[in-house]
Order: sequence, then C-alpha cells, then structure tokens
Amino acid sequence: MSSKSKSSFAQWSLVIFWSLVIGHWSFAQVPPPPTTSNEILKRMTIDQKLNNQIPLDLVFRDETGKEVQLKNYLGGKPAVLALVYYRCPMLCTMTLNGMSAAFKPLKLEMGSDFDVITVSFDPRETPELAAAKKSTYVKEYRRAGAENGWHFLTGDEKSIQALAESCGFNFFYDPKTDQFGHASAIMLLTPDGRLSRYFQGIEYSSNDLRLGLIEASGRKIGTKTDQLLLLCYRYDPSTGRYGLAIMRAVRIGGVLTLLALGSFIFFAVKRERRKLQIAKPS
Repeated sequence: MSSKSKSSFAQWSLVIFWSLVIGHWSFAQVPPPPTTSNEILKRMTIDQKLNNQIPLDLVFRDETGKEVQLKNYLGGKPAVLALVYYRCPMLCTMTLNGMSAAFKPLKLEMGSDFDVITVSFDPRETPELAAAKKSTYVKEYRRAGAENGWHFLTGDEKSIQALAESCGFNFFYDPKTDQFGHASAIMLLTPDGRLSRYFQGIEYSSNDLRLGLIEASGRKIGTKTDQLLLLCYRYDPSTGRYGLAIMRAVRIGGVLTLLALGSFIFFAVKRERRKLQIAKPS
C-alpha cells in the first residue's frame, strides 16, 4: 500500500471512528421512552418551582424567525408562560383554547398589562408553525395589542430543556407515535422572570388569573396548588401501546353524562306516573 493510500485509509478510519463516537453520544442524550406506567407518570409530572428564576438569556426564535431572548418579553410587566407543541393532536390546543377563553373577560390588557409567552417544546417545529398558531389565537382574542403581546416561540433542544427544567415541566418523546407525553399547565412570571403561580389543567378562571397577574406584577409568589394533572398520554402495559389519556377522560365523561341523563329521564317518568296515579279517580 502506498503512503498516499495509507494516509487516505487513516483519514477515513478517523472519520468513521468519530462518527460512531458522536453518534453514540448524541443517541445517549435522548432518553428512551418509558416502559412502565409509573415511569411514564414520573416523566410527565409538573414540579412547581415557585420563586425559581427562569433563564432569561435563553435564545429562541419568534414567529418571524428572528432570534430573541426571554428577557425581551420581561422587565416591566408580568407574563403568562405556556409550554406546548404546535402539532399536538389535542391537549395543547385545549390548553391554548382555555387560555384564550380566560383572557377575553380580563380587564387587564394583553400587551400593555401583561405578556403571553408560548414556547414549543418540540425542537423540530418551525417559526412558520408558530406564526400560524399566533394568527389563529390573536384573531380569536379580538382585542387590540394581542399582536404585540402574545408571542409564539420555537427553539433548539438545549434552550427548550433548560427552560422546561427551570419550570419543573417534564415531558418525553415517543418515536413510535411521533408525539410527546406531557401534562397541561400555565405559569405566571413576575416582571423579573420568577415563577409566581401555576394553573393546572385546560380551563382557567379569569378572576384567579387576574388576581395572579396582579400579585405577579408586585413580585409576590403564590402557594403551591393541588396536583390535578391532565395527561396527554397513557401507557397500557397489557397492550404495550401508548394512547391518548384525554380520549379516555372524554369517554368517561360521555358515560357519566349518559348515566346522568338516563337517571333524570327515569325519575322524571316515575314522577309523572305518580302524578297520574294520584290524579286518577278512585
């Protein structure tokens, strides 16, 4: 073998070696999906880190693709922070709908009294997706100032993980379904970026939100709320498959509604029969 061939062989060997090392390292950074119900629940919890400082220097991209830092949206007023992903088939949309419904009755004005920061925790999502979501919810909000007050951000995995960790927001990615397992909550931030309060679920009281924003604006820190988590995923050990937990909740709600309706009809008919029997001449 010539010296030139030996040199080429050595270079290619080095490339292959480092490709394997880097590939193994990259793969190790993404934890495998959980395999048991307990592990799934642990990976989908929200740890309320009240008074924790979120990292304001994290870099994301806004709806136009421009690089921004979280401190661009904080400083003079409180903010509502929501971690979602824009392609979520159900729960994230319900979270955003709940936010929009809670914002509408507020006397506080988005953009002047408070900001809303929505961050996708899927690093593959683009500013185009963020822009489409922003257009939908700004239009639905139907109040001046929303365009400059409601921000939809995307970012890389490093920034997303740092923000999620600072908020205690846990989630995982399931490659089989190309979806994320996560819970639903929104958080209030003080003007200096400290976690003031958590609101769990997908429906938020406008009055509680108003009081929470007023407290946050005064840099007051609330107390922990009860953990009533609405989860986007469920793992069924008997089938070895993931399913939407929200669908289970909807089914249970439907059954309960039918039972309630059936009970109402049963007792209404029974009451009418009694009336007829009393009214019958002897």
